Amino acid sequence: MKANTIRVAVFLLLSSFASSKDVTIDGGSVVFSIPVEFSDLSQEEINAKYPSVNAPKQVVGTEGRSTTIAYQLAEQSVKLSDLPDVQEAFTKVFDRIIPGIEWKQNALVDLAGQKWLLMEMTSRAIDQDIHNIVLITSHKGKMLMFNFNSTKNEFPKMESILRDSIKTITLKP
Repeated sequence: MKANTIRVAVFLLLSSFASSKDVTIDGGSVVFSIPVEFSDLSQEEINAKYPSVNAPKQVVGTEGRSTTIAYQLAEQSVKLSDLPDVQEAFTKVFDRIIPGIEWKQNALVDLAGQKWLLMEMTSRAIDQDIHNIVLITSHKGKMLMFNFNSTKNEFPKMESILRDSIKTITLKP
């Protein structure tokens, strides 16, 4: 009986490793895990989803692209001490340009020993309502950004997956 319990525990542990893959940014100085089912969006898909000159360079998502994770280390310089100003600026812009924005959280938080701006919100889009979790911090003097994004209908099913991915973000000097 005890041996079977150990085998099941080992199987579950190994299964959890097989269900995610690591993504790296900046030559491996930033690492996080995503579900193996997520795949890279093509440039055409990124352009359609983010029609802006400030569109993220890297995006992964589910097969139907209803849940995505965008990430980038932008060239814009930012220090950790700038995060309150970044929060104020982003909040003003988001309140002005995002239709039907409803804030769930807008705070400076500590994730794995690093100070981050966490902005979680829902909003209306052209075809579906959206749930976003945006994370911003300073890394090597630049702005590191993540956008965990899902349709509002799909978010309850994807929430734990997205939050688990957030917990895996690791920064190296």
